[in-house]
Amino acid sequence: MSQQQHRPVRGDHKDEQEITSTGEREERPGRSLITTDHDVICQWAEERGARPAKVPGTEHEGRPGVLRFDFPGYGGADLEEISWEDWFRTFDDRKLNFIYQEHKKSGAQSNFFRLENPGREDV
Repeated sequence: MSQQQHRPVRGDHKDEQEITSTGEREERPGRSLITTDHDVICQWAEERGARPAKVPGTEHEGRPGVLRFDFPGYGGADLEEISWEDWFRTFDDRKLNFIYQEHKKSGAQSNFFRLENPGREDV
């Protein structure tokens, strides 16, 4: 993984609870969370059996384009697995935020996540 494990979340996120370490937990099930911490993201993905991936054909100058996670049993045939190092290098270079849920409001485990680039003007 890259040397930078955590950087400040960018943008206005009053509705999401910021998580900065693997020891922190959601305030309540269904709460939207946000982080840039590599260990938190890895733990979240690994708890769900998800592997770092990219969408083939979206590469830019030899680097991964659209980042995703390949969840077992969810049709990842359209995805190409990449290393955590490549995934996080791209995540950090683009200064992305990881917005996610640990659990649905029902308490069941959630796979919801999205990557946000608060610096993009077309968002």
